[in-house]
Amino acid sequence: IAQVAGRAGRGSKPGEVMIQTRHPDAPVIAALAAGERDAFYLAEADMRASANAPPFGRWAAIIISSEDEAEARDMARAIGGVRPNLPDVAIIGPAPAPLSMLRGRYRYRLLAMARRSARLQDVIRDWLGQIDLPRSVRVSVDIDPYSFV
Repeated sequence: IAQVAGRAGRGSKPGEVMIQTRHPDAPVIAALAAGERDAFYLAEADMRASANAPPFGRWAAIIISSEDEAEARDMARAIGGVRPNLPDVAIIGPAPAPLSMLRGRYRYRLLAMARRSARLQDVIRDWLGQIDLPRSVRVSVDIDPYSFV
């Protein structure tokens, strides 16, 4: 947003930037309005560190999908039922994925969050290795996902 706003008002013509948001008091909006990118970065870094969010921690989205909704839901519950119980790893879910159906497949999601020092990929590999999946069920794992959709 800051980069796009920098394009307004070039040359002799004045420019104006309008931002529409449901959260006008959000730190990112306040920092942008005040032109304080560094303040936003520090606030965002503090928030991410306290939540073990990347780059201070590791997150993984585990998506279970099937053409049959009950099968996807049941397999997600089965996977969630044997989740690891480790002090450095938290697992949330399963729940319907934000895009609960994509390309004709029903989707459920679990979210794994870990300290940066935890070997999250190994934990997930061992965890999912316990489950016998039907051929009709797909499981995808996205480490430090760019998007949670």
